[in-house]
Amino acid sequence: MTNHSLILFVPYHFIFTSYKIIYIFVITRESLLAAQKEDLRRVMELLSLREHHARTLLIHYRWDVEKLLAVLVENGKESLFNEAGVTVIDDADPMLPLSSMVMCDICMEEVAGDKATKMDCGHCFCNDCWTEHFIVKINEGQSKRIRCMAHKCNAICDEAVVRNLVSKKHPNLAEKFERFLLESFIEDNKMVKWCPSTPHCGNAIRVEEVEVCEVECACGAQFCFSCLSEAHSPCSCSMWDLWAKKCRDESETVNWITVHTKPCPKCHKPVEKNGGCNLVSCICGQAFCWLCGGATGRDHTWSRIAGHSCGRYKEDKAKKTERAKRELYRYMHYHNRYKAHTDSFKLESKLKETVLEKVSISEERESRLRDFSWVTNGLYRLFRSRRVLSYSYPFAFYMFGEELFKDEMTDEEREIKQHLFEDQQQQLEANVEKLSKFLEEPFDQYPDDKVMEIRMQVINLSVITDTLCKKMYECIENDLLGCLQLGTHNIARYQSKGIERASELSTCWTSVNTTTDKRQRSDADTSGNVDWHFPFPSLFLFSAHCISVLQ
Repeated sequence: MTNHSLILFVPYHFIFTSYKIIYIFVITRESLLAAQKEDLRRVMELLSLREHHARTLLIHYRWDVEKLLAVLVENGKESLFNEAGVTVIDDADPMLPLSSMVMCDICMEEVAGDKATKMDCGHCFCNDCWTEHFIVKINEGQSKRIRCMAHKCNAICDEAVVRNLVSKKHPNLAEKFERFLLESFIEDNKMVKWCPSTPHCGNAIRVEEVEVCEVECACGAQFCFSCLSEAHSPCSCSMWDLWAKKCRDESETVNWITVHTKPCPKCHKPVEKNGGCNLVSCICGQAFCWLCGGATGRDHTWSRIAGHSCGRYKEDKAKKTERAKRELYRYMHYHNRYKAHTDSFKLESKLKETVLEKVSISEERESRLRDFSWVTNGLYRLFRSRRVLSYSYPFAFYMFGEELFKDEMTDEEREIKQHLFEDQQQQLEANVEKLSKFLEEPFDQYPDDKVMEIRMQVINLSVITDTLCKKMYECIENDLLGCLQLGTHNIARYQSKGIERASELSTCWTSVNTTTDKRQRSDADTSGNVDWHFPFPSLFLFSAHCISVLQ
């Protein structure tokens, strides 16, 4: 059986504070089984069900216990069971007399009572027919909800019966069935998803009470929990999906066009220069200056073009009338800056080793300065801010374009909001570049006074960039996305500490008495304060209680 592990990502939101505590855990496959058993136990005790009935309900409701309880309260137990295909017959005896003979309606043969099996729904068929039915369904990938063979019967078969019959004929298939049941806790659970790392690390992430967030797996992969793409805030998932597709389709072509061609000022077709002279001619007959792209005559010398000067920049209003060309330039603007910051992020990631080497040298020499944590803190803030800055350009491309929000804002409103956002973007960009510059300084060769000066600059710029990132996210959430009427675009919230890495969880999960909830509730007084002495091994109960009390 495949050895998977589960990373439990459990955030707690406190309405009486301005921060949130996030717990991320790595647990083994055995702990995954214990987590599944915990949810099963809660449903079994609440509804007085056997395990396979509880599992059928949880799989149907995607392992969302709260949703299951809500349906129970709203529609009642009978509707809950019927919708999920659960048949519970009180005082029913599934065992058949060994001496009796049973007619199987599938193969139309009489078999002894010990060669037939009766399900909870009351339908009875021979074991051979049941086994073949189970084998087909398992191979088809339907092992998590195998229905009864009887016509129009929606009852789900007992997993113990499936396991018992299949293991006698195909032990390997029985193991596959067991694995499907276990992995249903991940694949059918909207709060749990596999890590999208390549090659697959075998881990999964569980998120509680957070719709959109970014997580980091124990393998180091950082991704958006909602769409399983790379972490992309402040872009929404739909924005990032469109941008990634656009880059795959157009970026290489756009890069080549940008480097090797200039658009003809008359027909707007890209023109490639094949000689050294800066006066070029398009196939349409139009001559233009290669330096500025302006239309010219054909008379020229080695030093100048007759009647033409391009020493000053002049806005070409004719370009704005051509929609396709305008959109191409607009895309090139945002793509070039997105790529520039992405490339800078990659280069600065390599800078880490160099900077840490400088720190090591500085610590070994005789100096008044012994604490160089400001360097590592500054590096981390640089990486975090650079990443935010990089993804802010795809966000701006769609936020202020016409592809998604054409009917959401007037041209005047769009212009005002774009200026507001770009002002913050430029401030962040300027301070990120300053921070990068100071971290690249050879401070290991400087005297103490110069190092102190760099230290203060790095500390100040780290605080400034963090504050500017927060303000940019507040602007996006409140002034931009928060004002939308026709569509909903959610982004992962900005966290100064970044995406937290999952840590090892050594404590084994154990069952907790039902009195646990009562004891925990008594810990919360009316003022909203909480006494932190929860029974930590039961993380599911812990998280559920914490949310219910504090919210």
